[in-house]
Amino acid sequence: MAVNTSPESPLPVGEVSRLIGGWIDRLGAVWVEGQITQLSRRPGAGVVFLTLRDPSHDISVSVTCYRQVFEAVADVVGEGARVVVLAKPEWYAPRGQLSLRAAEIRPVGVGELLARLEQLKKSLAAEGLFAPERKTALPFLPQLIGLVCGRASAAERDVLENARHRWPAVRFEVRNVPVQGVHAVPQVVQAVKELDAMDEVDVIIVARGGGSVEDLLPFSDEQLVRAVAGCRTPVVSAIGHEPDTPLLDYVADLRASTPTDAAKKVVPDVGEELERVRMLRDRARRCAAAFVEREERGLAHALARPAIQDPHRMLDERADHVLSLLERGRRTLGHLLDRADSELTHTHARVVALSPAATLRRGYAVLQRADGHVVRDPAEVTAGEALRARVADGELTVKVDG
Repeated sequence: MAVNTSPESPLPVGEVSRLIGGWIDRLGAVWVEGQITQLSRRPGAGVVFLTLRDPSHDISVSVTCYRQVFEAVADVVGEGARVVVLAKPEWYAPRGQLSLRAAEIRPVGVGELLARLEQLKKSLAAEGLFAPERKTALPFLPQLIGLVCGRASAAERDVLENARHRWPAVRFEVRNVPVQGVHAVPQVVQAVKELDAMDEVDVIIVARGGGSVEDLLPFSDEQLVRAVAGCRTPVVSAIGHEPDTPLLDYVADLRASTPTDAAKKVVPDVGEELERVRMLRDRARRCAAAFVEREERGLAHALARPAIQDPHRMLDERADHVLSLLERGRRTLGHLLDRADSELTHTHARVVALSPAATLRRGYAVLQRADGHVVRDPAEVTAGEALRARVADGELTVKVDG
């Protein structure tokens, strides 16, 4: 319930602490899951002190329990173990401290952890975080590789040595972080985000040399999975644990079976690339030589053709043919002209023979009246009428006599 206060009538610290304690006392018992980070079992003490931490966030809470409560699970529970605790919140008024009073502690078994991971896997897959189309192809030759791994770990050594053996000029930006335990998730997430923010980093490798299911739980944490899914830089998962695949393997752009395998997949082998270049160069040389050889054969074949060896031969043959056609045309035209001339001469002779002038030369005359009308019948003229008589060499005037 709200408390009415003012600058003139403030509450004393003790009253505030008492009110908070009263509110917390009204809370019932709750089941809480977390990871034990600190465990204090003083000899002869009847109370055990624990610190329970959220594996995905930097949040912790103190837990106390009676010795007999903890003794029931002491053989299977220790620092780093995941547990489920039935506890009631308590407020220690003198120091203003919140803690949980545990009435029961249950270890989280491997089977239960795997079942939860499978459920989380299905949920994240339904969101499309594991979809192949979201994955980014790795660059052929990364100039700078980001590496997230444990400090002085075998995984770090395997990646660096194998990568530099394959390509000596490769460079690394290494982030050493805890790869198991309560601090692993936030520090791995922070390292991945730092490397992703660097423009010069071409690919990020998250490496660890395997481990038990419990050791690899940070690499199945939802916070880490979402951080990797949001990276713009390609991420390679190299956890090195075959039987139980952490969720990081599904969201990463490439999964490597071991840190050594990651180095081989991310960095090309300089010897292999030089050999590939040599093979491609030899292949190109053979292709060029074969092309030149083929063109030379084609050129030789073309030069061997008669038209190329004696280019004027075709012109001479065509010239002879043209001359032959020309002579033939001239002869044909001459025959046609001769025939036409002969026919014209014959026709002219016939025309001359049949013409009126030829008839007149034979002594005939043509009589015409004054109006030019040819006289064909004596009845057409009258006595004394003057007529014009046309003869072969001219004309004369005649007069009709009664």
